[in-house]
Amino acid sequence: MDLDYKYLNKIEYPADLRKLDVEVLSDVCSELRDDIVKELSVNPGHLASSLGVTELTVALHYVYDTPNDRIVWDVGHQAYGHKILTGRREVFSTNRKLGGLHPFPCPQESEYDTFTCGHASNSISAALGMAVADNLEGRKRHVVAVIGDGYMSGGLAFEGLNNVSSSPNDLLIILNDNNMSIDRSVGGMKQYLLSLNTNESYNRWRNKIAGWLKNRGWLDENTRKKTIRMGNALKSALSPQANVFEGMNIRYFGPVDGNDVKELVRVLRQLKTMSGPKLLHIHTIKGKGYEPAEKSATIWHAPGKFDAKTGERIKDSAEKKTVKYQEVFGRTLVELARENKKIVGVTPAMPTGCSMNIMMDEMPDRAFDVGIAEGHAVTFSAGMAKEGLVPFCNIYSAFAQRAYDNIIHDVAIEKLNVVMCLDRAGIVGEDGATHHGAFDLAALRPIPNLTICAPMNEHELRRMMYTAQLPDQGPVVIRYPRGRGVIEDWQCPLEPLEVGKGREVPVPVNVPVNANPDIAVLSIGTIGNNVQRALTMLTPEERARVVHYDMRYLKPLDTSILNKVGAKCKRIITVEDGVKEGGLGSAVLEYLTDHDMHPVVVRLGMPSTQFVEHGTVEQLQHLVGIDAEGIAEKLRS
Repeated sequence: MDLDYKYLNKIEYPADLRKLDVEVLSDVCSELRDDIVKELSVNPGHLASSLGVTELTVALHYVYDTPNDRIVWDVGHQAYGHKILTGRREVFSTNRKLGGLHPFPCPQESEYDTFTCGHASNSISAALGMAVADNLEGRKRHVVAVIGDGYMSGGLAFEGLNNVSSSPNDLLIILNDNNMSIDRSVGGMKQYLLSLNTNESYNRWRNKIAGWLKNRGWLDENTRKKTIRMGNALKSALSPQANVFEGMNIRYFGPVDGNDVKELVRVLRQLKTMSGPKLLHIHTIKGKGYEPAEKSATIWHAPGKFDAKTGERIKDSAEKKTVKYQEVFGRTLVELARENKKIVGVTPAMPTGCSMNIMMDEMPDRAFDVGIAEGHAVTFSAGMAKEGLVPFCNIYSAFAQRAYDNIIHDVAIEKLNVVMCLDRAGIVGEDGATHHGAFDLAALRPIPNLTICAPMNEHELRRMMYTAQLPDQGPVVIRYPRGRGVIEDWQCPLEPLEVGKGREVPVPVNVPVNANPDIAVLSIGTIGNNVQRALTMLTPEERARVVHYDMRYLKPLDTSILNKVGAKCKRIITVEDGVKEGGLGSAVLEYLTDHDMHPVVVRLGMPSTQFVEHGTVEQLQHLVGIDAEGIAEKLRS
C-alpha cells in the first residue's frame, strides 16, 4: 500500500468511495491513475484505456449503488480502475498472471463484474437483457452499459441499439468517445461522433416539460414514447443535424467532458432519475494524465514494462533476434502484392496488431481497415473476391469466431479465393480464455471447400501465403501464433507448396538411422517446434524409435503419411495448439478407423472440457501438456 495516497488508501470498496465529498474526487482520480501507472510499469497490461476512463470509473461507482446497480463494460481493457476500486487493489499485482486476477472483468471473480467482456460490442445487448429482466422480476435497480466509439462499429452494438426502444427499460448507455479503439477508429460512426452535438437549450426545455407532465400523472409509457417522438421531430427542426440515437427513441445527452469527474457526477445524478433508455456521449483522452500515453495511445495501449517516472519502455534483455509472425505476414503480403496487382488486404480494426499497416503505408488504396466488424470483413472480402480480386483477410483467431456464418455462407459455398489469415492462433498467454485461438481448427475443419493450413516456421508461412494467392485455390485458411518465430533469416524465396502434402522433419540430433520407427508424431503448426525440442530430451535409443511429420495441412490431410504410419507404427501421437476434440487428432483417428488401421493414437492439445486460463504461453503449454517437457514425457511413456 502506497502511504502517499490520502484517499485511495481509505477505499476498499465503492461504498467507501461514496462516503467522500464530491470535491475530493479529482484527487481520488489522480491517485487512482498514479496507482495504475505504477502497477502496470512492472506488471504489463492495458494501460492507456484505463487511464482514459479514470474519471468515468470513479463517477459511476460514486453515483450508482454497485454491485446492486449493474455496470457492464464493453471490453475490459479500461476496467483496471474498476478492479482497484472493487476490493482487488491489494492483489492487483497478480493481474494477468497464472492463478491471479483475470485480465478482463469476470463474474466468477467478483460480484462487481457483471458480465464477461473480452470481445467488443456486446455491452448494450447484455445490459438491455439485464434491464428487461429487472423489469420482469420487479427489481428496482439501474443498469449502465459503457461502450467505446471503436466498439460501436461492431454489428452487435447496432442490433442492441435497435432493440433498446422495443421493451420498457431505463437503460443508460455511456458512449466513451476517444477517437480510438486500439488503432485510430475508422468509419462513418467515427465521423458522426466527431461532429455530433446537442442543443443545450432544447434539452433543458424538454426536461422541464417531461417533469411537468410526470408530476401531473400524464406521462405513462405510451405517452412517453409519443412525447419522445414529438420531441425528436422538434429537435430535428431546431438542430442543424439529425441524431441517429434519438431516431431510435433513445434520448441523447452530450457531448460531455469525460475527464471532468465533478461534471460527470452531476450529469449521472440527473440521468439516474430519468425513465426510458438514454445515451450519454462523453469525450475522453486515451492515456489521460500520463504524457507518454497521451502522445502515443496506440503504443501505450499495452506497452509492456516501462519506467513509470521517465516513460521509457524497457526491452527484454533476452529478446530474440527473430521477428514476430505478424511482421512476416505484413512484409510478405507487400512482397506478394507488388507482383500480384489483384491482392488486397482487409483487417477488422487491427492494422498494427497484425501488421497490415505495412501494406496500408505502401498501398493505401489496396488495404482496408473496416473497424471492429469481423463478419463484415469476411463478407466484404468475399465481395471483392467475387469480382476477381484476391483478399488477404487478417483476423485474430478468437475474433474470427464471430464471423463463422460469413465464412460458411459467403466464402465457402461460393468457393471464393479469400485468404483468411488467423493471427494469434493457439495459446496467446496473459489475455486468457476470451483470446486464446483454441477453436479454429475444430470449427473450420467440417466446412466444405476450405483449405486449412498452419506453418511450422516463418519460411512455411511465406510459402503458404504465396501458394494461397495462386489461381484457382478457392478459400484458404492460414493460422499462426502470436509472438516471435524461430528463424533469424526468415526471408526465404517465395515458392509454392503442394497443397495437402506434409513433410518429414529430420530428428534435430544425429541418431542411428532406424528404418522402422514404431512411434510417429504428427504435428501441425508452430507447435511442431516443441516436438523437435522434446526429441532432444530423449536418449539416442529413444529418439531412434520416433519419426516426426509436420502435416502442414489439416484439410486436405496428407493421406500418404497416414497410410504409411498407420501400417508401420504401433503408436501415433498427434500434437496441436488447439482443442484436441475435432482438430488434427480427431481427423487422424477418423481416417485410420475408416481405413481399418488401428495403431494406438494419443492426442495432445488444449482441452474442450474447460477453458484454459491466463498466464504466460510457456506456463499454459505446460499446464495442458504440449510444451517440450510434456511431449517428451508422453513419448517416453
